[in-house]
Amino acid sequence: MKAQFKSILMVFCLMSTALFVYPQQIVKLTPSPEWSKAYPPFRIVGNLYYVGTYELTSYLIVTPKGNILINTGLPGSENMIRSQVEKLGFKFSDIKLLLTNQVHSDHVGAMAAIKKMTGAKIMVNEQDAQELADGGQSDYVLTDKSFFYPPVKADVLLHEHDTIKFGRTQIVALHHPGHTRGATSFLFDVQDGHRSYRVLIANMPSIVGDTKLSGMPTYPNVGKDFAYTLKAMKNIKFDIWLAAHASQFDLHKKHKPGDPYNPDAFRNQKGYDAALRNLNNAYLKNLSQ
Repeated sequence: MKAQFKSILMVFCLMSTALFVYPQQIVKLTPSPEWSKAYPPFRIVGNLYYVGTYELTSYLIVTPKGNILINTGLPGSENMIRSQVEKLGFKFSDIKLLLTNQVHSDHVGAMAAIKKMTGAKIMVNEQDAQELADGGQSDYVLTDKSFFYPPVKADVLLHEHDTIKFGRTQIVALHHPGHTRGATSFLFDVQDGHRSYRVLIANMPSIVGDTKLSGMPTYPNVGKDFAYTLKAMKNIKFDIWLAAHASQFDLHKKHKPGDPYNPDAFRNQKGYDAALRNLNNAYLKNLSQ
């Protein structure tokens, strides 16, 4: 399995045709080893834990009815995530629900494998369901086979403002289309002793570099969707902000391996606002071109 994972990573590292617009600049989609490098798992706040890699985030929500995993990383990541979960003292088999911010291979690459290992149900926005089911082949811009991943069918389709109820945990699904057709952010409350935190796991609306906001052949409304998302994300109220990529919310500035438990380290409204401004500027620049 390790050899298979390394070979998959090499394919990603050799890719150079696609670009992503991140908050600061346009960069090639050439994942570094940090995209698959293990990062010590830790408790973020209450029953919410980090079980992802150095760059690709995976989140575990622990409940008495079973656990929820959000995002699964690149293809071949399933054993790494299993190790992360078990290091925290939880059973991998207790994962009962799989969610994702978006259906690109760096966030759902191991979803089929983890579903097979745990029997968990997959919930995904209806606009991303087809792409998940065909392993990325219907993506509107990432059409090279290097971006494909093991396909898997969703068990439940989500829509804007659907509430995922799992015991006392209630997660609101916010449809933030553009990056993918069904890109989704998650908003929920976490209890920590006598305090409650409103947590946002955001899918930041970065633009795949070959995207034409005037419209793509299989996604004619992509520009309108980005405009909607950038506006909608300005109005979200939260205490703690996280994202699909660690670098998007400066994880490594807020938490270093061995740091004590500190939920307040992830309070960062100014950082969120600045990231949205930069992404909006990238959107306007793309429009002008």
